[in-house]
Amino acid sequence: MKRRNFVKKTILSSMATVIGADIVFGALMPEGYQPLALQDPDPYKMFNKDKGMEVLNDKPWNIEAKAHLLDDKITPNKYMFIRNNGLIPSNIDSTNWTLTIDGESVKHQKKYSLAELKSKFPQYTYQLTLECGGNGRSEFDPPAKGNQWTVGAVSCAQWTGVRLRDVLEDAGIKNDAVYIGYHAADMHLSKDPNKEPISRGVPMAKALQEETLLAFKMNGEDIPLVHGYPLRLVAGGWPASVSGKWVNRISIRNKVHDGTKMTGTAYRLPCEPVAPGENVKDEDMCIIESMPVKSLITYPKSGAMIDRGQQLKIRGHAWAGELEVAIMEYSIDFGATWKACPIEKPVNPLAWQHFSAEIDFQKKGYYEVWARATDIQGVSQPMVLPGWNPKGYLNNACHRIAVKVK
Repeated sequence: MKRRNFVKKTILSSMATVIGADIVFGALMPEGYQPLALQDPDPYKMFNKDKGMEVLNDKPWNIEAKAHLLDDKITPNKYMFIRNNGLIPSNIDSTNWTLTIDGESVKHQKKYSLAELKSKFPQYTYQLTLECGGNGRSEFDPPAKGNQWTVGAVSCAQWTGVRLRDVLEDAGIKNDAVYIGYHAADMHLSKDPNKEPISRGVPMAKALQEETLLAFKMNGEDIPLVHGYPLRLVAGGWPASVSGKWVNRISIRNKVHDGTKMTGTAYRLPCEPVAPGENVKDEDMCIIESMPVKSLITYPKSGAMIDRGQQLKIRGHAWAGELEVAIMEYSIDFGATWKACPIEKPVNPLAWQHFSAEIDFQKKGYYEVWARATDIQGVSQPMVLPGWNPKGYLNNACHRIAVKVK
């Protein structure tokens, strides 16, 4: 009975957070009933998102941007994609929020308040690229299950916080440490408090990287609730699923973390290439780490029309996981030839880079502008879909926009 009451109170609290007011007679609602205010929620108002964003799922909420909405060098909240695995936590009290550091490989289990994290450790600000591992999944054939992201599950906001390394070292790291795993306050879709929606992690080298943060600000303000308030792990350049939201515990592990969505096929690729549609055993899947080289044309919007003799100005961003982009090119003849265009250096490691070009068209008619990035190791984006994989991860095919010259 106590557990049932706890679950009901948690559900009511979550509903009240979304509605924006207490449900006065909530205790009297019939079991399983959904208030009218939640039957047709407005995600754009709830999450302060632009109405040009695309809702892919509401159980849980998953929302992506369109390419042309991502034109800002620093992604504002209104254009940031949302990728959730569970229910957004409610009734968060940041004054009593704590972060626990534990695990088999911690020397001293420690607990920190948010105020202690902010006062005890130096604060850093980095612009960091976060991209969903399934960004581009909609292009895979045979189709892969999951949210059918197109190109907009990527962002590069400015994050402020303390280095995870400093906190882990303060607690003490044993010599046998190989991985960290995060745990958070969101609730499983089943509303079972004993189940975690997601609990992923990274190897110690990534956890101790200069730019891996326990962040409490995004673009100079408190992180919006849907993006992890009051505390979020941010590990740029890797699948955004490792950047856990609402983090309240981090475990230092003496083995690869085995939390929810760390095992099986979740965020993994076949260790060796496979034929489209082929079944792959779990033991033949390898964990995704650094994201592949990729680029996005953010201006103009696909379908642009210009007059003959008029130059088309394009711009966009490119990124390459842990690496930098060395070369940026565009093509107007379906990849038969390529022309180089300038690309800026990143403002800091793991931030996306910006490119621009002015394009001439000799004849009137239909064209496509393709963008291709090459990283510092000489690896380029494929012109079309890369090798198929069962979960539809890591599609880094060249982005294209349509243009008509009249």
